[in-house]
Amino acid sequence: MPDEMASPLIRGRGERGGSRCLEASMSDPGAPVVGILGTGDFSRSLARRLVASGYQVVVGSRTPKRGAALFPEEAEVTSQMEAASQADLVFVAVFPEHHSTLVELKPTLAGKTLVDVSNGLRINLDGPSNAELLADLFPESSIVKGFNTISAWSLQMGPRDGSRQVFLCSDSSKAKSSVMQLCRRMGFIPVDMGLLSASLEIENLPLYLFPSWRIPVLCTVALFILFYLYNFLRDVLQPFVTAGKSVFYKMPIETVNVTLPSVALVMFSLVYVPGLCAAFLQLWWGTKYNRFPKWLDGWLTRRKQFGLCSFLCAVLHAVYSMCLPLRKSFRYKLLNLAVKQVKDRVEDSWDNAEAWRMELYISVGIMALGLLSLLAVTSLPSVANNVNWREFSFIQSTLGYCALSMATLHTLLYGWDRAFDPAQYRFNLPPTFILVLILPITVLLGRLALLVPCVAMRLGKIRRGWEKSRHIRFTLPDDGSHNGLEDVSHV
Repeated sequence: MPDEMASPLIRGRGERGGSRCLEASMSDPGAPVVGILGTGDFSRSLARRLVASGYQVVVGSRTPKRGAALFPEEAEVTSQMEAASQADLVFVAVFPEHHSTLVELKPTLAGKTLVDVSNGLRINLDGPSNAELLADLFPESSIVKGFNTISAWSLQMGPRDGSRQVFLCSDSSKAKSSVMQLCRRMGFIPVDMGLLSASLEIENLPLYLFPSWRIPVLCTVALFILFYLYNFLRDVLQPFVTAGKSVFYKMPIETVNVTLPSVALVMFSLVYVPGLCAAFLQLWWGTKYNRFPKWLDGWLTRRKQFGLCSFLCAVLHAVYSMCLPLRKSFRYKLLNLAVKQVKDRVEDSWDNAEAWRMELYISVGIMALGLLSLLAVTSLPSVANNVNWREFSFIQSTLGYCALSMATLHTLLYGWDRAFDPAQYRFNLPPTFILVLILPITVLLGRLALLVPCVAMRLGKIRRGWEKSRHIRFTLPDDGSHNGLEDVSHV
């Protein structure tokens, strides 16, 4: 069955000899007549999509002659009263403060389905919603809240440039069912949100500004500021205070480049901390049926955002690192080293240990970034929807811990033996990489603890329904994940 949303819309007036025609199917005689009250951008896009989907459309306007040129020829533009009387289902596409101007249509709209597509100007937590106010104005009509999360652009361009989901709610199951059928025919996916009381939540959805990103972004910024100031204190301020040497030129690139991987590794570790906390809590409780603390629930739902913030810092670190040799300061240092080597009559300055360290350091870093890129790509909905749960879990968990191990090894190779060099403890502060390694090493050790057979078997039983407080004896299925061993609960 062809995708309705992929069908081309109406061509503008003046094309093909001044006519406006549909390349999609013409109106279906059996389809209900759909009315639209309002002539704004959303109304025009909605009319075009409805006509392209085979519906007969009638548009109600206060000035029909002026608005007719903006709509497809297949849609009839008439007065609001005439549109309300002809339509079986009516979209109310006027601003909510103008709903009261439609009261004169109350007798005509009685018994009909009204779809409220309005949004508020700010988040409303107290209510009532626009849809509930509209229901008070038209008590004899069936009010359905929906289409307010779909933009005019999405209606025109289809799902490739917008979301397919349309959230719907209504106190009338019959009215909601008819709107859901209309959604599917237009190529959208209706999502039933229940009764009209859910309309307040639906109206607030388009007004939220990245609600699930707020904590991860703040955490990323806070870590960046913390590590940047720490690196500035050790690498820039300390030489100036103790030796009068000005190296403030390091601030824009070098200090930032040392800070970014620190933030990336800590943020990446924070992706796996809540999973470990949840596992150890279930082991402690001996059941999976206790609710996690609210802070842990929120953390678990934001792991994707933490990971993507980590990926951004890692990519920026790679770009900054590639730009290091392009700086003037680097060239000056290189020339100074060459001159010093000539003056000291050093013919071969090769350091085998340093060469090995750098080769391994770069190679492991590339592998870590590659695995992190794979995790970032598979977190995209378009990719995640095309893999099953086992594949997704393998990538995000198994390969995720491999990426964390590689990133940790990358940092260890960067540090090499500097942790044991007293000169690295400027202002008696440890090198940055020592602080950064604390969390990822803790996470990896926690993961290893969960892989201990006795711990893994007990956690597996708990996640299959076993409870410490109940006397239940059962045998887990013999699959490859349990190495053929029989798991029996002993209570």
